[in-house]
Amino acid sequence: MIELFKDDAVDWLKTLPSGSVDLVVTDPPYESLEKHRKVGTTTRLKVSNASSNEWFSIFPNDRFESLLHEIYRVLKKNSHFYIFCDQETMFVLKPIGEQVGFKFWKPIVWNKMAIGMGYHYRAKYEFILFFEKGKRKLNSFSIPDILESKRIRGGYPTEKPVDLLELLIAQSTSEGDLVIDPFFGSGSALKAANNINRSVMGNDISDSAHEYFNKKYR
Repeated sequence: MIELFKDDAVDWLKTLPSGSVDLVVTDPPYESLEKHRKVGTTTRLKVSNASSNEWFSIFPNDRFESLLHEIYRVLKKNSHFYIFCDQETMFVLKPIGEQVGFKFWKPIVWNKMAIGMGYHYRAKYEFILFFEKGKRKLNSFSIPDILESKRIRGGYPTEKPVDLLELLIAQSTSEGDLVIDPFFGSGSALKAANNINRSVMGNDISDSAHEYFNKKYR
């Protein structure tokens, strides 16, 4: 079962009990995405022909401390947290994550298998920052820190592949565990968690996110 909520991400997290969540995996609409959209260096940030999605509201960098504080609070002891970002936002998120109590392990690289738009060494990858609360072993030690999965074309802005998210969720949870995404966007993380028999809760303040998810996955 997938439970959906529509609220500001931080406000929604505040409604959840402390130590109630087994995994958080999310992809916030961080500030630098808006910069790239205005410059027009990537078509993936535009409204696609496949949907009527308008560009989503940006989550500003100065709110990351409150966001990560709430994520740390709701996670159980001995759990993991994955957050997608670019190289610019990584340098903002890492120190904040450590400040609120997480151990930062490393950036995982998502190889999108296709070159993006741009002018200076065009992007073919994205980072997934891997944080830990307490100590929890990964379910498999055979997975590398560069993950290959084809990017989604023509879908929701910045949509992530379900198979990529299934791998991350499978690495850090067991069947029946609760996985949440405070910025579910296209809903890929929710679908991935549900596919491998996890309990799922997702939040997104955007009407377009709810419409897209209901159309594609319900």
